[in-house]
Amino acid sequence: MIICWTPQDVLKVVKEKNVSFIQLWFTDVLGMQKIFSISPSELEEGMAEGMGFDGSSIEGFCRIEESDMIALPDPTTFQLISWRPSDRPVARMFCDIHNPDGSPYEGDPRYVLKRMLEKARNIGYTFNVGPELEYFYFASDASPEYLDHGGYFDGLPVDRATDLRRQTIFALQDMGVRVEYSHHEVAPSQHEIDLRYDEALAMADKVMTYRTTVKEIARQNGVYATFMPKPVFGVNGSGMHTHQSLFLDNSNAFFDGSDKYHLSSLCKHYIAGLMKHAPEITAICNQWVNSYKRLVPGYEAPVYVSWARRNRSALIRVPMYKPGKEKATRIEFRSPDPACNPYLAFAVMLAAGLKGIENKYELPDPVEEDIYEMNEQARLRAGIESLPGSLQEAISLTAKSSLVRETLGQHIFEKFLENKNIEWDSFRTHVSKFETDRYLPLL
Repeated sequence: MIICWTPQDVLKVVKEKNVSFIQLWFTDVLGMQKIFSISPSELEEGMAEGMGFDGSSIEGFCRIEESDMIALPDPTTFQLISWRPSDRPVARMFCDIHNPDGSPYEGDPRYVLKRMLEKARNIGYTFNVGPELEYFYFASDASPEYLDHGGYFDGLPVDRATDLRRQTIFALQDMGVRVEYSHHEVAPSQHEIDLRYDEALAMADKVMTYRTTVKEIARQNGVYATFMPKPVFGVNGSGMHTHQSLFLDNSNAFFDGSDKYHLSSLCKHYIAGLMKHAPEITAICNQWVNSYKRLVPGYEAPVYVSWARRNRSALIRVPMYKPGKEKATRIEFRSPDPACNPYLAFAVMLAAGLKGIENKYELPDPVEEDIYEMNEQARLRAGIESLPGSLQEAISLTAKSSLVRETLGQHIFEKFLENKNIEWDSFRTHVSKFETDRYLPLL
């Protein structure tokens, strides 16, 4: 598939391939994918002027009296949708959301990330990310019924989803998404397909493509794929470990061959920034009530704010340096989950790291022992803080965060917190099966 970079290229391919519809993709504040389709006859004008829609019905966008929005397609994101019939193909493009006067809309998550990337570029840096999204296959969306009882790196005949992942990888590759590898994860029916790192905006678009593709290929095979962080009690939840680095021109700004960890002082300040601000950005990277069922000790999800090289109980891991692989120097932020809004999550991660660089935060020593095995006193002596333990705790920290407010902008900051407070209140007042099973026979 030819990757098209200009409106003229897009128009040419649409005509040559006899494209029937072009889907315009964007996300709301919570990262839910929104789609509407236009016909080829509307495409040229749509790319030049954008397509109008009612933003008042989109979560976190605008009030009814200011509902007119413009979706402006980004021609560099044009791809044929790989799972649609090839005789009358359907294409898609991601959109930037604008106000009717043509200015960027402050409620557009893609604009939030673009704004942060511009800030990094202004001081010379490109932000690259490589997320690892885990997910589950279930028999249906009605209950978490496993397809297999495999474990980490299991293959056939235990791993029953080998062909599902194979079909998904082919579909992703056909849409220009480079895949590095895939495998069965630790929990039964849990899987992972890892994407080759890319610049953060391109990667956020790829994350949205990935989630849609995984779900659609599963649907076509009569099963259900979910990115719910913790769908089953007693087994590992699904994370989105996010590898990240800053590049200065073509050089990795995180690498320093003379340092004992092979990390530059800039990288150390970046890690320190992530650690210092991790609690207040957790609500963005782990935005659902269910996210905090994953962030508990004992299931490989990071709970404690620390960094290490070999220790996977730490919040931030630095993969070991391989000689000659300076460009691969990176850090891995392990707390985010795959149900976040990737545009907002990447933006707040970058903001936290840049704040550490700007203020030259000092990086503490790595913690290589298993933090889960340390008691509370030992953690206090080591200066190890915990991530918030519930959505309520997380949003209360975010509400006080000037860093998150500045990064998201006032509009998204307020709309996000408003939505999360409603979610927490709904959860808080709900009477669960756990409560009726435990208390009804006793009280």
